[in-house]
Amino acid sequence: MSETTRPAPTMPSDVRSGLSLFDRFATAAGGFVSRAWFFAFCVLLVVIWLPSYFLVGSIDTWQLIINTLTTIVTFLLVALLQNTQTRSDHATQQKLNAIAEGLSQVMTHLSETSGDRSLDDEIRELRAAVGLENKEGS
Repeated sequence: MSETTRPAPTMPSDVRSGLSLFDRFATAAGGFVSRAWFFAFCVLLVVIWLPSYFLVGSIDTWQLIINTLTTIVTFLLVALLQNTQTRSDHATQQKLNAIAEGLSQVMTHLSETSGDRSLDDEIRELRAAVGLENKEGS
Protein backbone atom coordinates (compact mmCIF):
# COMPACT_ATOMS: atom_id res chain seq x y z
CA MET A 1 0.00 0.00 0.00
CA SER A 2 1.62 3.24 -1.03
CA GLU A 3 1.38 6.51 0.83
CA THR A 4 -0.45 8.21 -2.04
CA THR A 5 -3.51 5.97 -1.61
CA ARG A 6 -3.91 6.88 2.08
CA PRO A 7 -5.42 10.20 3.08
CA ALA A 8 -3.19 12.41 5.15
CA PRO A 9 -3.90 12.23 8.89
CA THR A 10 -5.87 15.06 10.43
CA MET A 11 -3.33 17.26 12.12
CA PRO A 12 -4.14 19.50 15.12
CA SER A 13 -3.71 22.56 12.91
CA ASP A 14 -6.40 21.18 10.56
CA VAL A 15 -9.05 20.98 13.28
CA ARG A 16 -11.65 23.73 13.31
CA SER A 17 -11.43 25.67 16.56
CA GLY A 18 -14.88 27.28 16.49
CA LEU A 19 -17.24 26.04 19.18
CA SER A 20 -20.99 26.46 19.27
CA LEU A 21 -22.58 28.74 21.82
CA PHE A 22 -23.68 25.75 23.90
CA ASP A 23 -20.19 24.22 23.80
CA ARG A 24 -18.64 27.48 24.97
CA PHE A 25 -21.25 27.73 27.74
CA ALA A 26 -20.64 24.12 28.82
CA THR A 27 -16.89 24.72 28.93
CA ALA A 28 -17.31 27.87 31.01
CA ALA A 29 -19.79 26.15 33.34
CA GLY A 30 -17.43 23.19 33.76
CA GLY A 31 -14.62 25.55 34.72
CA PHE A 32 -16.92 27.45 37.08
CA VAL A 33 -18.22 24.45 39.02
CA SER A 34 -14.86 22.72 39.26
CA ARG A 35 -13.38 25.37 41.54
CA ALA A 36 -12.91 24.78 45.26
CA TRP A 37 -14.82 27.95 46.14
CA PHE A 38 -17.90 26.64 44.29
CA PHE A 39 -17.85 23.52 46.47
CA ALA A 40 -17.47 25.71 49.56
CA PHE A 41 -20.45 27.80 48.36
CA CYS A 42 -22.55 24.60 48.03
CA VAL A 43 -21.60 23.52 51.54
CA LEU A 44 -22.54 27.00 52.78
CA LEU A 45 -25.96 26.70 51.11
CA VAL A 46 -26.60 23.42 52.91
CA VAL A 47 -25.51 24.94 56.22
CA ILE A 48 -27.89 27.86 55.63
CA TRP A 49 -30.69 25.48 54.59
CA LEU A 50 -30.43 23.38 57.78
CA PRO A 51 -31.94 25.95 60.19
CA SER A 52 -34.53 27.00 57.60
CA TYR A 53 -36.75 24.24 59.00
CA PHE A 54 -37.93 26.68 61.63
CA LEU A 55 -39.11 29.08 58.90
CA VAL A 56 -40.86 26.40 56.83
CA GLY A 57 -42.39 24.50 59.74
CA SER A 58 -43.09 21.26 57.89
CA ILE A 59 -40.44 18.56 57.63
CA ASP A 60 -41.88 17.33 54.31
CA THR A 61 -41.74 20.78 52.70
CA TRP A 62 -38.31 21.39 54.18
CA GLN A 63 -36.95 18.15 52.65
CA LEU A 64 -38.77 18.74 49.37
CA ILE A 65 -36.99 22.08 48.93
CA ILE A 66 -33.47 20.66 49.22
CA ASN A 67 -34.29 17.49 47.26
CA THR A 68 -35.80 19.45 44.38
CA LEU A 69 -32.97 21.97 44.30
CA THR A 70 -30.22 19.34 44.32
CA THR A 71 -31.97 17.20 41.72
CA ILE A 72 -32.35 20.09 39.28
CA VAL A 73 -28.77 21.31 39.74
CA THR A 74 -27.38 17.78 39.42
CA PHE A 75 -29.39 17.11 36.25
CA LEU A 76 -28.21 20.31 34.58
CA LEU A 77 -24.57 19.89 35.61
CA VAL A 78 -24.45 16.30 34.39
CA ALA A 79 -25.68 17.43 30.96
CA LEU A 80 -23.12 20.23 30.77
CA LEU A 81 -20.21 18.17 32.04
CA GLN A 82 -21.10 15.27 29.73
CA ASN A 83 -20.82 17.68 26.80
CA THR A 84 -17.31 18.77 27.80
CA GLN A 85 -16.22 15.19 28.49
CA THR A 86 -17.50 13.98 25.12
CA ARG A 87 -15.66 16.76 23.29
CA SER A 88 -12.49 15.98 25.26
CA ASP A 89 -12.73 12.27 24.44
CA HIS A 90 -13.30 13.05 20.75
CA ALA A 91 -10.28 15.38 20.64
CA THR A 92 -8.08 12.77 22.34
CA GLN A 93 -9.22 10.10 19.88
CA GLN A 94 -8.49 12.38 16.91
CA LYS A 95 -4.96 12.95 18.24
CA LEU A 96 -4.41 9.21 18.69
CA ASN A 97 -5.67 8.55 15.16
CA ALA A 98 -3.28 11.18 13.75
CA ILE A 99 -0.35 9.65 15.64
CA ALA A 100 -1.25 6.11 14.52
CA GLU A 101 -1.70 7.18 10.91
CA GLY A 102 1.58 9.10 10.94
CA LEU A 103 3.36 6.11 12.47
CA SER A 104 1.96 3.80 9.81
CA GLN A 105 3.23 6.18 7.10
CA VAL A 106 6.70 6.16 8.67
CA MET A 107 6.61 2.38 8.91
CA THR A 108 5.52 2.15 5.25
CA HIS A 109 8.33 4.46 4.19
CA LEU A 110 10.88 2.40 6.16
CA SER A 111 9.51 -0.82 4.69
CA GLU A 112 9.63 0.52 1.12
CA THR A 113 13.10 2.09 1.37
CA SER A 114 14.70 -0.91 3.05
CA GLY A 115 12.90 -3.49 0.93
CA ASP A 116 12.09 -5.39 4.12
CA ARG A 117 8.44 -6.44 4.13
CA SER A 118 8.42 -7.69 7.74
CA LEU A 119 6.42 -4.64 8.87
CA ASP A 120 3.53 -5.14 6.44
CA ASP A 121 1.29 -7.02 8.88
CA GLU A 122 1.90 -4.44 11.62
CA ILE A 123 1.20 -1.60 9.20
CA ARG A 124 -2.12 -3.16 8.14
CA GLU A 125 -3.10 -3.74 11.78
CA LEU A 126 -2.19 -0.18 12.76
CA ARG A 127 -4.10 1.32 9.84
CA ALA A 128 -7.11 -0.88 10.60
CA ALA A 129 -7.10 0.48 14.18
CA VAL A 130 -7.28 4.10 12.98
CA GLY A 131 -10.89 5.18 13.19
CA LEU A 132 -11.86 1.95 14.95
CA GLU A 133 -14.02 3.90 17.42
CA ASN A 134 -16.21 4.96 14.46
CA LYS A 135 -16.49 1.40 13.15
CA GLU A 136 -17.53 -0.20 16.44
CA GLY A 137 -21.22 -0.31 17.24
CA SER A 138 -22.52 0.83 20.58
